[in-house]
Amino acid sequence: CTLKLHLNFGKLNRTAVKPYRTIQFACSAPLNPLLPLGAIIRAGRQALEDQIKSMSRERTRRELPPVQEHIDKLKKVVEEGNYYGALQMFKSISARYVTAQRFSEALDILFSGSCLELEHGLVNCGADLALLFVDTLVKSKSPCNDETLDRIRCMFKLFPRVPVPPHLVDVSDDEDVHNLQESLGDARSRVENLTSFLRAAIKWSAEFGGPSTGYPELHAMLADYLYTECPELDMVRISRHFVRAEDPEKFASTLINFMGRCYPGEDDLAIARAVLMYLSMGNMKDANLIMDEIKKQAEAKHPEFSESDLIQFTSYILETLQRDALPLFNMLRVRYKSCIDREPLLNELLDEIAQRFYGVQRKNPMEGMFGDIFKV
Repeated sequence: CTLKLHLNFGKLNRTAVKPYRTIQFACSAPLNPLLPLGAIIRAGRQALEDQIKSMSRERTRRELPPVQEHIDKLKKVVEEGNYYGALQMFKSISARYVTAQRFSEALDILFSGSCLELEHGLVNCGADLALLFVDTLVKSKSPCNDETLDRIRCMFKLFPRVPVPPHLVDVSDDEDVHNLQESLGDARSRVENLTSFLRAAIKWSAEFGGPSTGYPELHAMLADYLYTECPELDMVRISRHFVRAEDPEKFASTLINFMGRCYPGEDDLAIARAVLMYLSMGNMKDANLIMDEIKKQAEAKHPEFSESDLIQFTSYILETLQRDALPLFNMLRVRYKSCIDREPLLNELLDEIAQRFYGVQRKNPMEGMFGDIFKV
């Protein structure tokens, strides 16, 4: 329907309409003539507001210059050393393109900005823009494809890799202690920034065309960076990503490396955890592959490896799951309870394995510790 109203719309948008004038506009749906006047007025105001917003977006869309002009100008700002100023300009300019729903150009700006900042060593600024890049992918509902993944790879490769300094320093030397604390703080900051970026990218890929657990290569990137760059190794967190990375050979070599640098008693725990994580996902193939690969590489350097009760238990579980043998599965859990209880996560994983392979219902399915990859 078409309405003519003589109303004071001036407060709605002083630049768009004059106060106290007759406005004619079309409503999006027919109006019941029996409606109260107040309802008709509210519908009219809403229709006018929508019309003004639409006109504003169209005007913005027309007025925005070619994106390369902005990129070239901001590149000069970065090269002049005004990194923080450039960051704010990258954000504000890209936001205008997003408002105009010119998402492709907004992504161009954010990608260029992130790369420029990272190339100049500004990890916080570069990571901030990288995260905004992923946020814009979500807003625009961009599909997970090779072109976008290439951009994510490019930004990932620009995150610096700095050897983590040894924790053993002369505590009597204040300068050494200060330098160590500063280096460790920088390393933690880099890891946190990279983790926020890739976690967001993993979630985006899962929602827009990738596997339900996220694109495997993104998991591999994050797992590798966490292992090589994090001052405090969290092998549970690292393993969660590796088992979704579809690269068991890389995971096996990482575990072999870990065996040479971990504390006594951590090596067999890390290996058993990795195998059980694969099994909890129903991935027998990679569980066996990683166990075979580690045995092949480790037994020569670490003869005590095969003597571990936990490794023996893990080998028996792999054999048991190849046939319908729930009683044997339960018997093994009882017999090796003392070594399984070294880490609560192992029992949690075994419960998930029993449910997946033998249909055993968990006592409380909400207690899963391995479920939501986007929280790790």
